[in-house]
This record gives sequence, C-alpha cells and structure tokens, in this order.
Amino acid sequence: MPILTRPEGNRPEDFHLSRRSVGALFFAGYAAAAWSAGAEPIHTDDSGLITQAVTLPATDFALPGYLARPKAKGRFPAVLVVSEVFGLHEYIRDICRRLAKLGYVAVAPAFFVRVADPAPLTDLDAVVKIVSQASDQQVMGDVGATVRFLKAAPFVDASKIAVTGFCWGGGVTWLACEEFTDFKAGVAWYGRMVPPAQGGDPGRLWPVRLVDQLHAPVLGLYGGKDGLAASVPAMREALAAAHKTDSEIIVYPDAGHGFHADYRDSYNAADAKDGWMRMLAFFARNGVAPRAYSPA
Repeated sequence: MPILTRPEGNRPEDFHLSRRSVGALFFAGYAAAAWSAGAEPIHTDDSGLITQAVTLPATDFALPGYLARPKAKGRFPAVLVVSEVFGLHEYIRDICRRLAKLGYVAVAPAFFVRVADPAPLTDLDAVVKIVSQASDQQVMGDVGATVRFLKAAPFVDASKIAVTGFCWGGGVTWLACEEFTDFKAGVAWYGRMVPPAQGGDPGRLWPVRLVDQLHAPVLGLYGGKDGLAASVPAMREALAAAHKTDSEIIVYPDAGHGFHADYRDSYNAADAKDGWMRMLAFFARNGVAPRAYSPA
C-alpha cells in the first residue's frame, strides 16, 4: 500500500482496501484511508487510567474531545494532542493513553467534526474536503478552548502544559506555540512548516513566517525520505535568524512521512521509538516532566 506522503493526503485511487480490511477498521476505529492490512498497531489499555469523552468550550461549538489521565489524586502536567488529517481515531486515542500511563493528562480535540468525521472514510478527496474547511482561525480557536479546559480542570497543573501533533497536527503544533503563551514546549511530528511550491492559500498561516513569535521551544521530528524534509533548512535558518536557539529539528534519514503511525506501512519502529524518547526528554527539559503516581 502507498505511504501517505503529503499532509493533504494521497489520491483515492492509490488505496485499494478489501471489504474485510474496511470491516476490521470499522470495529477497531483506525483511519480507514491510511490503514495497512499488515499493520500491528500498538494498543495501550486503560488500566490505572480514567478515559472519557469530553466537551471543550469552543465559542461557536460544543467541541468533542478524548481525555486520558491517571486514575489518581492531585494535579498532573498536560499534553494537548493534535491529530493527523484523519481526526480523532484510535491511533490518536492510544497516544493519549500512552501519555497518561506516564503521568500526563492528555486530551485530543476532534477538530474536523463541525463538517464530518474523516476517520471512517476511504475516499481521500472527501477527507481533504473536510480538513480544508478547518480554517487556521477555527483551529487556533479550538486550541484555545482546549487550553481553557485544561487550565480549569482540577486534575491539571496549569503551569505545565505542552502540545504535540502528527502530520497536519505537526503544523498546528508550530502555530500553537507561535500563538499561545500557555505552552511550555511543543513537539511537531512531520508537520508542514512552509507554503507549498505553488504558494498555497494566501490566507493560511505558515509556521516559518511566524517563527519570531514563538512563545515556547519546538522540537521538530521529520523523515529524510519525506518531501516535507526539504523545508527543514529554511525553517532552521528562520529559527536562527529569530534567535530561537531552544528549538531544534531532527531528521531521520531512513524514515518517511508518518513514521510514527503504527497502523500504516510508513511506520518505522526504531525511529518512532527514538522520536518518542526525544519528545519526552524535550518536555522534561522544558518543565513539563510527567508526574509519578500510584493508581487509586
């Protein structure tokens, strides 16, 4: 199966899923359009955790989200998890559970559901149409709503909030750290940093153009075989010009786009593990270390 190489998605005809595979995906809850029939995705159980659907206070909408947190008393550092173009599906929920097991409150908003849920779709054109309707203003508003939710929660240490995102969410991670002062750190997994060669939507926000506004350091994790890696030199140059020396970008030479996504053919276990450990170390280095706990 082709690897998803662009944040906007491949063409629908690139994907040939059997009825059996689609049926399995429906029950497992993974994004249908990017599923690999041979994948063995990581599954993190919810023992010792509280997991629940939540409503985040967006100004125009009752924004759904998924929350995972330690089943223990006290306040914990928090991580906002930003999805790929496929929305809030099982891979993203599992990311939240992995973080919660370590001692974080993790919450993932469903950014696209004002229009529709892209996760069950196999038609990439339909996915792109949904995602394209999420404007930067809407997405930043939803990020702000999630931050407000976290800061008001009695189980969150509001002074210790980080953000991480994958693919589409990697670009959002850069923008979130440029927009908000609430984050202590961000980790962007293979997100777009610069406009596409043809210029893109002139109304869009592009991280490379807002680097001087970074309020928190960002760690970028990119695959050398991903077309998006071509923009790494420009972003590094922009970071240096803005004196943002606490941000950095790591490139894994043998990895492609989506190398952390364990339900895709693009998954690279070694680089995914290394990136995960780098993410945790980056959070800790910037004041968002997990809190040890004993399940209640």
